[in-house]
Amino acid sequence: MPQRTLRLTLVRHTANPEELTALAARLCYAGGDVDALMQSVSQKDQHAFVEKVMAMGHDSVLEHVSFTFLAEGVSRVLLAQLTRHRIASFSVQSQRYVSYAGGFGYVMPPSIRALGDDAVREYEAQMAQCLRWYEQWQKRLGDAGEASNEDARFVLPNACETRVLITMNARELRHFFALRMCNRAQWEIRALAREMFELCAREAPALFANAGPGCLRGPCPEGPKTCGRHSEIRKQREAFLQSLGK
Repeated sequence: MPQRTLRLTLVRHTANPEELTALAARLCYAGGDVDALMQSVSQKDQHAFVEKVMAMGHDSVLEHVSFTFLAEGVSRVLLAQLTRHRIASFSVQSQRYVSYAGGFGYVMPPSIRALGDDAVREYEAQMAQCLRWYEQWQKRLGDAGEASNEDARFVLPNACETRVLITMNARELRHFFALRMCNRAQWEIRALAREMFELCAREAPALFANAGPGCLRGPCPEGPKTCGRHSEIRKQREAFLQSLGK
């Protein structure tokens, strides 16, 4: 059975996200003709203005901008964490309607791989055993498609691969990045958050340049549980922004 690793695609995002954010912010304080306002916003670079809005904490205007991602090669462990984020939409591959007979993809934690070849083989054998149990239950339950799959799936491991379509607005994405890009976050969702961040920052740097763990913007919010690597994290962010020309 194949081992899987994260593959992330930015499927869609709001067109001209910085321009739309600027329009929302300016509308709050503008009188006069709306058409003239829209034309004015569209004809000027809004990057500096949006950065000012962000610094002021006027975050509600970010909710007009959304990003949609397709994540493949992720585990059910990650899915359980991801769906704790309430202000988001998720569409997940069903273990009821999709049969895993014949094999399923799975995610192997780096910590297990680091133990060496014997540990890897043991883990692979455990995944194969889970498949045998699954297929046995499918047969005993009558090989009746979804009617069998829905209960046979109870023996599938959390390592089992899934696919998920994720949509979040920019405000929720910043909250997600603050929690999940922190070094104390679980490794798999941290990897997902970092890739999501990079895709967002390339499309709308003014909205996301300082997004991420709290130590980018001030003292580490983890207190005594801090990883102590804030200087390294800030240098990494500076290097990434330089790669964008920002």
